[in-house]
Amino acid sequence: MTDLSSASSARAQLRELADVAASDDPGPRLGVFEALPEPPEARPAAVLILFGVLDGLPADHDAQASAVSSDLDVLLLARADTLRAHPGQVAFPGGRVDPEDDDAVAAALREAVEETGLDPSGVEILGPLAALPLEYSRHLVTPVLAWWRHPSPVRVVDTAESADVFRVPVADLLDPAHRGVTVLRRGGEVFRGPGFTVRTPVGRHIVWGFTGLILDALFDRLGWTEPWDRERVLPLPLP
Repeated sequence: MTDLSSASSARAQLRELADVAASDDPGPRLGVFEALPEPPEARPAAVLILFGVLDGLPADHDAQASAVSSDLDVLLLARADTLRAHPGQVAFPGGRVDPEDDDAVAAALREAVEETGLDPSGVEILGPLAALPLEYSRHLVTPVLAWWRHPSPVRVVDTAESADVFRVPVADLLDPAHRGVTVLRRGGEVFRGPGFTVRTPVGRHIVWGFTGLILDALFDRLGWTEPWDRERVLPLPLP
């Protein structure tokens, strides 16, 4: 059964975070992004971070944060293995801001509809956060917080773009047993970042990279994070 007080509290916390970002004193960017410079000639992009009340199986883990009920969830997708950029990685719905988009919010919602088939009329936009720089791909990505007021079915719309679309319980993401770090070696450098393991009917996924960084920083900012083993390495899938 849905804990309405917890759901209301989670939405209120997310809305407050969006309101602060829209204020005259928005504060720092999320997490490690605060220290990253904006890439020159960065291309604008946006992602939809859509929370709601799960309509499937609730979490197995009892979260420590009172705002996180067992059926609070967030929408994610797994990119197709055939894509040239970030194949197989878990991501939020989103993409580049097109000329016909009014703003980053419109772009995030449009991409979510195109990628997951959700009904946008049931989505309440809480507000955008400060744009985050991605030096490697030269994008400036605006995270858009949203709440699923009236959830609708989601699915893989285009198999050339996505391999899986799923709603994952937030409490399962916060579960220390599902957390660790990923290690990526590229060009003689080593990149370590937060990771999460999730299971869906399609299989097991590791949430890492840009999406993992956002979730980690967002949970920290909201005060939802539970102590987890920062030395535990989650092996990345082979390319």
